[in-house]
Amino acid sequence: MELRVRNVSRKSRRVKEIYLASFPKKERMPFWSMRLMAKMTATRFWEFSDGDTVCGFAYLGMAEGISFLMFLAVDPSLRSRGYGGRILEEIRRRCSPDKILVSIERCAEGADNLSQRRRRREFYLRNGYEPTGFCIELSGVEQEILIRGGVFDPDEFAAFFKAYSNGTMHPRIWREEADQQSNREAFP
Repeated sequence: MELRVRNVSRKSRRVKEIYLASFPKKERMPFWSMRLMAKMTATRFWEFSDGDTVCGFAYLGMAEGISFLMFLAVDPSLRSRGYGGRILEEIRRRCSPDKILVSIERCAEGADNLSQRRRRREFYLRNGYEPTGFCIELSGVEQEILIRGGVFDPDEFAAFFKAYSNGTMHPRIWREEADQQSNREAFP
């Protein structure tokens, strides 16, 4: 398996299909907007192929020494074949020496897709990501923040969003333990 990486383009129809199949509507950005943002220097939108087969994609924002993996998906028919881990390794190689962050749905008891959330979390942990003890709310969804490379700093992550979005994004970031005690410590 030799992954080929290229920028997503207008011709990347399969990437759009994988995207729509992999993320709930309320968590998605418009695909046209993602392609437009990828023209900026702070955004990477990569398609990963094995030969002629598109196996997945990654969408990242990069600023302030942080690479934030916003979307990653492998074609549903190709999952559990090692593509996800290979994609993460390629992201690590291309984003070094940045801290790489990802946010995933929290493994909250009673969640409809709890087993899927646990598998996703285990996937990232197996691939070198570590829990930060912090959460973030994006698109109205509370998510756990994981990191690869370095120590998580909520102020740095807030600065990332400010720089990446030209000051338009200010997601709530809080320490997980404080949430469990109903005493949320929020960061700007």
